[in-house]
Amino acid sequence: MRRETLVTMSLLSTVEMAPKDPIFGLSEQFGLSTVPNKVNLCVGVYLDETGKLPLLNCVQAAEKLVLNESKARGYLPMDGLASYDAAVKGLVFGADSAVVSEGRVATVQAIGGTGGLKVGADFLYRMNAAGAASSGGQPKVLISDPSWENHRALFTNAGFVVETYPYYEAGRRGINAEAMFGALETTEAGTIVVLHACCHNPTGCELNADQWARVVDIVKSRGLVPFLDMAYQGFGEGIVEDGAVVNMFVAAGLDFLVSTSFSKSFALYGERVGALSVVCSSAGDASKVLSQLKIAIRTNYSNPPTHGASVVATVLNTPELRSMWEAELGNMRVRIKAMRLALANGLVAAGVTDDVSYITEQSGMFSYSGLSESQMKRLRDEFGVFGLDSGRICVAALNDGNIAHVCASIAAVM
Repeated sequence: MRRETLVTMSLLSTVEMAPKDPIFGLSEQFGLSTVPNKVNLCVGVYLDETGKLPLLNCVQAAEKLVLNESKARGYLPMDGLASYDAAVKGLVFGADSAVVSEGRVATVQAIGGTGGLKVGADFLYRMNAAGAASSGGQPKVLISDPSWENHRALFTNAGFVVETYPYYEAGRRGINAEAMFGALETTEAGTIVVLHACCHNPTGCELNADQWARVVDIVKSRGLVPFLDMAYQGFGEGIVEDGAVVNMFVAAGLDFLVSTSFSKSFALYGERVGALSVVCSSAGDASKVLSQLKIAIRTNYSNPPTHGASVVATVLNTPELRSMWEAELGNMRVRIKAMRLALANGLVAAGVTDDVSYITEQSGMFSYSGLSESQMKRLRDEFGVFGLDSGRICVAALNDGNIAHVCASIAAVM
Protein backbone atom coordinates (compact mmCIF):
# COMPACT_ATOMS: atom_id res chain seq x y z
CA MET A 1 0.00 0.00 0.00
CA ARG A 2 1.42 3.31 -1.09
CA ARG A 3 1.98 5.85 1.60
CA GLU A 4 0.92 9.42 0.70
CA THR A 5 3.10 12.26 1.82
CA LEU A 6 1.28 15.21 3.33
CA VAL A 7 2.72 18.55 2.29
CA THR A 8 1.97 21.23 4.80
CA MET A 9 2.61 24.93 4.44
CA SER A 10 3.65 26.97 7.42
CA LEU A 11 1.47 29.96 8.18
CA LEU A 12 4.58 32.11 8.37
CA SER A 13 5.80 31.01 4.95
CA THR A 14 3.08 33.18 3.39
CA VAL A 15 4.28 36.37 5.09
CA GLU A 16 5.28 39.03 2.59
CA MET A 17 8.14 41.48 3.01
CA ALA A 18 6.76 44.80 4.24
CA PRO A 19 7.89 48.03 2.60
CA LYS A 20 10.46 50.02 4.53
CA ASP A 21 9.30 52.97 6.59
CA PRO A 22 9.65 56.09 4.39
CA ILE A 23 11.70 57.88 7.06
CA PHE A 24 13.61 55.22 8.99
CA GLY A 25 14.20 53.25 5.79
CA LEU A 26 16.09 56.21 4.34
CA SER A 27 18.09 56.50 7.55
CA GLU A 28 19.16 52.90 7.09
CA GLN A 29 20.19 53.79 3.53
CA PHE A 30 22.12 56.77 4.90
CA GLY A 31 24.08 54.47 7.19
CA LEU A 32 25.16 52.38 4.21
CA SER A 33 26.03 55.32 1.95
CA THR A 34 29.72 55.82 1.10
CA VAL A 35 29.26 59.33 -0.32
CA PRO A 36 31.68 61.69 1.48
CA ASN A 37 30.34 64.51 3.66
CA LYS A 38 26.94 62.84 3.85
CA VAL A 39 24.20 64.58 5.86
CA ASN A 40 21.06 63.00 7.32
CA LEU A 41 18.10 65.40 7.10
CA CYS A 42 15.45 62.63 7.18
CA VAL A 43 14.48 61.94 10.79
CA GLY A 44 12.78 64.57 12.95
CA VAL A 45 15.49 64.85 15.58
CA TYR A 46 17.03 68.04 16.94
CA LEU A 47 20.83 67.97 16.77
CA ASP A 48 23.04 70.62 18.37
CA GLU A 49 25.67 72.79 16.66
CA THR A 50 28.14 69.88 16.76
CA GLY A 51 25.68 67.50 15.09
CA LYS A 52 25.04 65.57 18.32
CA LEU A 53 21.82 64.70 20.10
CA PRO A 54 21.81 66.93 23.20
CA LEU A 55 21.36 65.78 26.79
CA LEU A 56 19.63 68.74 28.42
CA ASN A 57 21.04 70.04 31.69
CA CYS A 58 17.57 70.09 33.22
CA VAL A 59 17.16 66.40 32.35
CA GLN A 60 20.51 65.50 33.91
CA ALA A 61 19.59 67.35 37.10
CA ALA A 62 16.15 65.74 37.25
CA GLU A 63 17.59 62.26 36.70
CA LYS A 64 19.88 62.71 39.68
CA LEU A 65 16.90 63.63 41.85
CA VAL A 66 14.86 60.69 40.56
CA LEU A 67 17.67 58.17 41.05
CA ASN A 68 18.47 59.45 44.53
CA GLU A 69 14.96 58.49 45.62
CA SER A 70 15.76 54.82 44.81
CA LYS A 71 12.13 53.73 44.62
CA ALA A 72 11.00 50.21 43.78
CA ARG A 73 9.87 49.84 40.17
CA GLY A 74 6.27 48.70 40.52
CA TYR A 75 3.58 49.03 37.88
CA LEU A 76 2.23 52.50 37.30
CA PRO A 77 -1.55 52.96 37.10
CA MET A 78 -2.93 52.49 33.61
CA ASP A 79 -3.26 56.25 33.17
CA GLY A 80 0.33 56.79 34.31
CA LEU A 81 2.19 58.81 36.91
CA ALA A 82 -0.23 61.19 38.64
CA SER A 83 2.31 64.01 39.02
CA TYR A 84 3.16 63.71 35.34
CA ASP A 85 -0.48 63.82 34.20
CA ALA A 86 -1.06 66.92 36.35
CA ALA A 87 2.05 68.60 34.92
CA VAL A 88 0.91 67.86 31.37
CA LYS A 89 -2.46 69.48 32.04
CA GLY A 90 -0.77 72.59 33.39
CA LEU A 91 1.57 72.83 30.41
CA VAL A 92 -0.98 72.14 27.67
CA PHE A 93 -3.94 74.12 29.03
CA GLY A 94 -2.25 76.61 31.36
CA ALA A 95 -1.75 76.59 35.12
CA ASP A 96 -4.95 78.58 35.71
CA SER A 97 -7.11 76.80 33.14
CA ALA A 98 -10.79 76.49 34.11
CA VAL A 99 -11.20 73.19 32.25
CA VAL A 100 -8.46 71.72 34.45
CA SER A 101 -9.69 73.13 37.75
CA GLU A 102 -13.23 71.99 36.93
CA GLY A 103 -12.03 68.45 36.28
CA ARG A 104 -13.10 68.46 32.64
CA VAL A 105 -9.83 67.12 31.21
CA ALA A 106 -9.02 63.40 31.15
CA THR A 107 -5.23 63.02 30.71
CA VAL A 108 -3.27 59.78 30.41
CA GLN A 109 0.44 59.16 30.11
CA ALA A 110 1.23 57.59 26.74
CA ILE A 111 4.16 55.97 24.96
CA GLY A 112 5.28 59.07 23.10
CA GLY A 113 3.08 61.20 20.91
CA THR A 114 2.49 58.18 18.69
CA GLY A 115 1.13 56.27 21.67
CA GLY A 116 -1.19 59.15 22.49
CA LEU A 117 -2.52 59.12 18.95
CA LYS A 118 -2.93 55.33 19.04
CA VAL A 119 -4.88 55.34 22.32
CA GLY A 120 -7.02 58.20 21.03
CA ALA A 121 -7.68 56.43 17.73
CA ASP A 122 -8.72 53.19 19.44
CA PHE A 123 -10.95 55.08 21.89
CA LEU A 124 -12.65 57.08 19.13
CA TYR A 125 -13.23 54.01 17.00
CA ARG A 126 -14.95 52.23 19.89
CA MET A 127 -17.14 55.29 20.43
CA ASN A 128 -17.89 55.80 16.73
CA ALA A 129 -18.23 52.27 15.41
CA ALA A 130 -21.69 51.52 16.84
CA GLY A 131 -23.19 54.79 15.61
CA ALA A 132 -21.65 54.46 12.18
CA ALA A 133 -22.85 50.88 11.84
CA SER A 134 -26.41 51.84 12.75
CA SER A 135 -26.38 54.54 10.06
CA GLY A 136 -24.89 52.21 7.46
CA GLY A 137 -21.61 54.11 7.25
CA GLN A 138 -18.06 53.77 8.48
CA PRO A 139 -16.36 56.23 10.83
CA LYS A 140 -14.11 58.68 8.98
CA VAL A 141 -10.95 60.63 9.79
CA LEU A 142 -9.56 63.56 7.81
CA ILE A 143 -5.85 64.40 7.85
CA SER A 144 -4.09 67.27 6.11
CA ASP A 145 -2.64 66.88 2.62
CA PRO A 146 0.20 66.29 3.24
CA SER A 147 0.52 65.05 6.80
CA TRP A 148 2.86 62.99 8.93
CA GLU A 149 2.73 59.55 7.29
CA ASN A 150 1.98 57.72 10.53
CA HIS A 151 -1.30 59.63 10.92
CA ARG A 152 -2.82 57.69 8.06
CA ALA A 153 -1.44 54.36 9.25
CA LEU A 154 -2.54 54.80 12.87
CA PHE A 155 -6.14 55.70 12.08
CA THR A 156 -6.44 53.19 9.24
CA ASN A 157 -5.24 50.37 11.49
CA ALA A 158 -7.72 51.48 14.15
CA GLY A 159 -10.51 50.85 11.64
CA PHE A 160 -11.25 54.30 10.22
CA VAL A 161 -11.63 55.37 6.62
CA VAL A 162 -8.90 58.01 6.26
CA GLU A 163 -9.23 60.83 3.74
CA THR A 164 -7.56 64.24 3.41
CA TYR A 165 -8.44 67.92 3.44
CA PRO A 166 -6.44 70.41 1.30
CA TYR A 167 -3.59 72.14 3.09
CA TYR A 168 -0.30 72.73 1.27
CA GLU A 169 -0.19 74.06 -2.30
CA ALA A 170 3.14 73.56 -4.04
CA GLY A 171 2.62 76.42 -6.50
CA ARG A 172 2.39 79.01 -3.75
CA ARG A 173 4.88 77.27 -1.43
CA GLY A 174 2.34 77.66 1.34
CA ILE A 175 -1.15 76.89 2.63
CA ASN A 176 -4.29 77.07 0.51
CA ALA A 177 -6.45 78.09 3.46
CA GLU A 178 -9.58 78.74 1.41
CA ALA A 179 -9.49 75.23 -0.04
CA MET A 180 -9.08 73.85 3.49
CA PHE A 181 -12.04 75.87 4.76
CA GLY A 182 -14.19 74.79 1.83
CA ALA A 183 -13.48 71.12 2.41
CA LEU A 184 -14.20 71.30 6.13
CA GLU A 185 -17.44 73.21 5.51
CA THR A 186 -18.79 70.29 3.48
CA THR A 187 -17.60 67.55 5.84
CA GLU A 188 -20.18 65.32 7.46
CA ALA A 189 -20.94 65.88 11.14
CA GLY A 190 -19.09 63.53 13.48
CA THR A 191 -16.03 63.26 11.22
CA ILE A 192 -12.74 63.35 13.14
CA VAL A 193 -10.34 66.02 11.89
CA VAL A 194 -6.65 65.71 12.76
CA LEU A 195 -5.01 69.13 13.07
CA HIS A 196 -1.37 70.06 13.73
CA ALA A 197 -1.50 72.52 16.64
CA CYS A 198 1.90 74.02 15.75
CA CYS A 199 4.99 73.37 13.62
CA HIS A 200 3.18 71.45 10.88
CA ASN A 201 4.89 68.19 9.93
CA PRO A 202 6.02 67.87 7.13
CA THR A 203 5.58 71.34 5.59
CA GLY A 204 6.51 73.77 8.38
CA CYS A 205 3.66 76.00 7.11
CA GLU A 206 1.36 77.45 9.78
CA LEU A 207 -2.14 78.88 9.82
CA ASN A 208 -2.27 82.38 11.29
CA ALA A 209 -4.54 83.33 14.22
CA ASP A 210 -7.40 84.51 11.98
CA GLN A 211 -7.29 81.33 9.93
CA TRP A 212 -7.28 79.20 13.08
CA ALA A 213 -10.32 81.12 14.32
CA ARG A 214 -12.07 80.23 11.06
CA VAL A 215 -11.17 76.54 11.50
CA VAL A 216 -12.53 76.54 15.06
CA ASP A 217 -15.79 78.14 13.85
CA ILE A 218 -16.22 75.60 11.07
CA VAL A 219 -15.45 72.64 13.32
CA LYS A 220 -18.03 73.89 15.84
CA SER A 221 -20.78 74.71 13.32
CA ARG A 222 -20.32 71.45 11.40
CA GLY A 223 -20.19 69.24 14.51
CA LEU A 224 -16.74 67.85 13.69
CA VAL A 225 -14.44 66.14 16.22
CA PRO A 226 -11.04 67.88 16.47
CA PHE A 227 -7.96 65.84 17.34
CA LEU A 228 -4.96 68.13 17.83
CA ASP A 229 -1.47 66.69 17.45
CA MET A 230 1.05 68.84 19.35
CA ALA A 231 4.43 67.13 19.16
CA TYR A 232 6.55 70.31 18.97
CA GLN A 233 5.26 72.72 21.61
CA GLY A 234 7.97 75.32 22.17
CA PHE A 235 9.77 74.74 18.87
CA GLY A 236 7.80 77.32 16.93
CA GLU A 237 7.38 80.65 18.71
CA GLY A 238 7.29 79.63 22.38
CA ILE A 239 5.49 77.39 24.83
CA VAL A 240 2.51 79.68 25.33
CA GLU A 241 2.36 80.84 21.71
CA ASP A 242 2.49 77.29 20.32
CA GLY A 243 -0.26 76.20 22.70
CA ALA A 244 -2.59 79.09 21.83
CA VAL A 245 -4.58 76.97 19.39
CA VAL A 246 -5.53 74.56 22.17
CA ASN A 247 -7.03 77.40 24.16
CA MET A 248 -8.98 78.60 21.11
CA PHE A 249 -10.78 75.24 21.05
CA VAL A 250 -11.31 75.44 24.82
CA ALA A 251 -12.81 78.94 24.50
CA ALA A 252 -15.18 77.68 21.82
CA GLY A 253 -16.63 75.20 24.32
CA LEU A 254 -15.74 72.17 22.22
CA ASP A 255 -14.98 68.61 23.26
CA PHE A 256 -11.68 67.61 21.66
CA LEU A 257 -8.50 65.55 21.98
CA VAL A 258 -4.86 66.63 22.23
CA SER A 259 -1.88 64.32 21.76
CA THR A 260 1.41 65.68 23.14
CA SER A 261 5.02 64.55 23.05
CA PHE A 262 8.20 65.43 24.96
CA SER A 263 10.58 63.62 22.61
CA LYS A 264 11.73 66.82 20.96
CA SER A 265 11.25 69.46 23.65
CA PHE A 266 13.16 67.40 26.26
CA ALA A 267 15.37 65.45 23.80
CA LEU A 268 13.99 62.26 25.37
CA TYR A 269 13.32 60.41 22.13
CA GLY A 270 14.15 56.92 23.38
CA GLU A 271 12.18 57.31 26.62
CA ARG A 272 8.89 57.61 24.68
CA VAL A 273 7.28 60.25 26.89
CA GLY A 274 3.90 61.49 25.69
CA ALA A 275 0.31 62.02 26.71
CA LEU A 276 -3.28 62.14 25.52
CA SER A 277 -5.73 64.69 26.92
CA VAL A 278 -9.47 64.74 26.22
CA VAL A 279 -11.43 67.91 26.97
CA CYS A 280 -15.02 67.18 27.98
CA SER A 281 -18.19 69.15 28.69
CA SER A 282 -18.34 68.10 32.33
CA ALA A 283 -16.29 66.43 35.06
CA GLY A 284 -18.67 63.49 34.89
CA ASP A 285 -17.99 63.04 31.18
CA ALA A 286 -14.23 63.28 31.82
CA SER A 287 -14.47 60.52 34.42
CA LYS A 288 -16.28 58.24 31.99
CA VAL A 289 -13.84 59.06 29.18
CA LEU A 290 -10.91 58.25 31.46
CA SER A 291 -12.42 54.84 32.22
CA GLN A 292 -12.60 54.10 28.48
CA LEU A 293 -9.06 55.35 27.85
CA LYS A 294 -7.85 52.93 30.49
CA ILE A 295 -9.45 50.06 28.56
CA ALA A 296 -7.64 51.16 25.39
CA ILE A 297 -4.37 51.32 27.33
CA ARG A 298 -4.91 47.96 29.05
CA THR A 299 -5.42 46.22 25.72
CA ASN A 300 -2.41 47.93 24.10
CA TYR A 301 0.46 47.98 26.59
CA SER A 302 -1.27 47.76 29.99
CA ASN A 303 0.87 50.32 31.87
CA PRO A 304 3.28 53.05 30.77
CA PRO A 305 6.99 53.14 31.77
CA THR A 306 8.20 55.10 34.77
CA HIS A 307 11.56 56.77 34.16
CA GLY A 308 10.92 59.27 31.37
CA ALA A 309 7.67 60.49 32.91
CA SER A 310 9.37 60.89 36.29
CA VAL A 311 12.07 63.06 34.70
CA VAL A 312 9.57 65.28 32.87
CA ALA A 313 7.33 65.59 35.94
CA THR A 314 10.33 66.52 38.09
CA VAL A 315 11.40 69.24 35.66
CA LEU A 316 7.92 70.69 35.18
CA ASN A 317 7.08 70.62 38.90
CA THR A 318 10.41 72.06 40.14
CA PRO A 319 10.56 75.85 39.53
CA GLU A 320 14.35 75.98 39.15
CA LEU A 321 14.41 73.08 36.68
CA ARG A 322 11.36 74.42 34.85
CA SER A 323 13.19 77.72 34.25
CA MET A 324 16.28 75.83 33.12
CA TRP A 325 14.20 73.78 30.66
CA GLU A 326 12.46 76.83 29.20
CA ALA A 327 15.85 78.47 28.61
CA GLU A 328 17.30 75.36 26.95
CA LEU A 329 14.19 74.92 24.81
CA GLY A 330 14.44 78.58 23.83
CA ASN A 331 18.04 78.07 22.74
CA MET A 332 17.01 75.15 20.53
CA ARG A 333 14.23 77.23 18.99
CA VAL A 334 16.58 80.15 18.29
CA ARG A 335 19.17 77.86 16.70
CA ILE A 336 16.58 76.32 14.37
CA LYS A 337 15.53 79.79 13.20
CA ALA A 338 19.18 80.71 12.66
CA MET A 339 19.65 77.60 10.52
CA ARG A 340 16.57 78.52 8.45
CA LEU A 341 18.07 81.92 7.73
CA ALA A 342 21.48 80.42 6.99
CA LEU A 343 19.89 77.91 4.60
CA ALA A 344 18.01 80.61 2.70
CA ASN A 345 21.05 82.89 2.52
CA GLY A 346 23.31 79.98 1.60
CA LEU A 347 21.11 78.95 -1.32
CA VAL A 348 21.18 82.48 -2.72
CA ALA A 349 24.96 82.61 -2.29
CA ALA A 350 25.22 79.24 -4.09
CA GLY A 351 23.46 80.69 -7.13
CA VAL A 352 19.79 79.83 -6.59
CA THR A 353 17.73 82.58 -8.24
CA ASP A 354 14.29 81.38 -7.10
CA ASP A 355 12.64 83.18 -4.19
CA VAL A 356 13.53 81.10 -1.10
CA SER A 357 11.99 83.40 1.52
CA TYR A 358 9.40 80.68 2.24
CA ILE A 359 12.13 78.78 4.13
CA THR A 360 12.36 81.50 6.78
CA GLU A 361 8.58 81.89 6.93
CA GLN A 362 8.08 78.25 7.84
CA SER A 363 8.07 77.14 11.47
CA GLY A 364 9.46 74.29 13.54
CA MET A 365 11.89 71.51 12.70
CA PHE A 366 10.91 70.85 9.09
CA SER A 367 10.94 72.58 5.74
CA TYR A 368 9.18 71.63 2.54
CA SER A 369 12.11 72.49 0.30
CA GLY A 370 10.09 72.51 -2.92
CA LEU A 371 12.37 69.90 -4.48
CA SER A 372 10.90 67.06 -6.53
CA GLU A 373 11.31 63.35 -5.88
CA SER A 374 13.92 63.07 -8.65
CA GLN A 375 15.86 66.01 -7.21
CA MET A 376 15.80 64.47 -3.73
CA LYS A 377 17.10 61.21 -5.20
CA ARG A 378 19.96 63.09 -6.87
CA LEU A 379 20.76 64.77 -3.56
CA ARG A 380 21.12 61.38 -1.90
CA ASP A 381 22.91 59.52 -4.67
CA GLU A 382 25.34 62.21 -5.85
CA PHE A 383 25.84 64.45 -2.83
CA GLY A 384 24.97 62.34 0.21
CA VAL A 385 22.29 64.78 1.40
CA PHE A 386 19.40 62.66 2.62
CA GLY A 387 15.85 64.02 2.81
CA LEU A 388 12.42 62.56 2.08
CA ASP A 389 11.11 62.07 -1.45
CA SER A 390 8.41 64.63 -0.66
CA GLY A 391 11.11 67.30 -0.38
CA ARG A 392 10.91 67.51 3.42
CA ILE A 393 14.18 68.20 5.20
CA CYS A 394 14.89 68.51 8.92
CA VAL A 395 16.28 72.01 9.45
CA ALA A 396 17.11 71.08 13.05
CA ALA A 397 19.86 68.75 11.75
CA LEU A 398 21.74 71.56 10.00
CA ASN A 399 24.80 73.19 11.55
CA ASP A 400 27.72 75.42 10.60
CA GLY A 401 29.74 72.36 9.62
CA ASN A 402 27.32 70.92 7.04
CA ILE A 403 25.21 73.81 5.77
CA ALA A 404 27.62 74.94 3.03
CA HIS A 405 27.64 71.43 1.56
CA VAL A 406 23.84 71.18 1.82
CA CYS A 407 23.32 74.55 0.09
CA ALA A 408 25.77 73.78 -2.70
CA SER A 409 24.16 70.37 -3.22
CA ILE A 410 20.61 71.74 -3.38
CA ALA A 411 21.73 74.47 -5.77
CA ALA A 412 23.30 71.81 -8.00
CA VAL A 413 20.03 69.88 -8.40
CA MET A 414 17.72 72.91 -8.78
